[in-house]
Amino acid sequence: MRRWLQGAARGLAVPLVLVAALEAYMHGPGKNSDALAAPTAAAQAFGRALVDGSLLQGTLFTLGSAALGLLIALVLGTLLGIWLGLSRQAGAWSFLTVEVLRPVPSVALIPLSMLVFGFGVRMESAVVAFAVFWPMLVLAQSAARQVDARLLEVGFALGLSPWARLSKIVLPAMVARLFVAIRLGVAIALVVAVTVEIAANPHGMGYAMMVAQQSLDPALMLAWLFWIAVVGYLVNLLALVLERRIARAMGAVA
Repeated sequence: MRRWLQGAARGLAVPLVLVAALEAYMHGPGKNSDALAAPTAAAQAFGRALVDGSLLQGTLFTLGSAALGLLIALVLGTLLGIWLGLSRQAGAWSFLTVEVLRPVPSVALIPLSMLVFGFGVRMESAVVAFAVFWPMLVLAQSAARQVDARLLEVGFALGLSPWARLSKIVLPAMVARLFVAIRLGVAIALVVAVTVEIAANPHGMGYAMMVAQQSLDPALMLAWLFWIAVVGYLVNLLALVLERRIARAMGAVA
């Protein structure tokens, strides 16, 4: 516990210095900016957003959309990646298709997604799912290729069903590498969700930050920016905890 507190104190040292410097700068003579605000003003704006419910509402929308898109990409990307990784022929046939579609920027799909789904959760989740799908697919395919062929041969010899081979041999063997992809997907999902809200979707944390900027309220804008960073940190921490617990339950070391 003492070691953790010491690590946390060292990690907070630089941010606290920057916050103190910004506070001192904003209280200097003639500092009345439409672009920046003192951290104390941002803290007050954060408190108002928390009290009026807008903070919770925007956070839940963004996290819900990001989670839905992440779940879709996780399931489809992992299953397809395992298939392409275990089947050399399927991997070879799909190589060109994956390499052509993978570099397409996810934000380029916003206009198409708006036409198909309109505004709201489905539009945002579709863009998130597209962005997360490709790294999940590529990393799952790479992880599946690393599974020892002798383990698969043992599964065939024992007459295990495809689902039994997947759950008892393939997934435990690749779980450590797979969770690297999941943590990367979590970060991408949140970034893309906020980006979609800033660019097009009138909901969520990104949109709330844009409204604050357009209303010339830098304190509220900085409060949302700080909160998005905190949410990202907490989501990544949760993913790390789940990774360790699931890896331990499956008998793998993450």
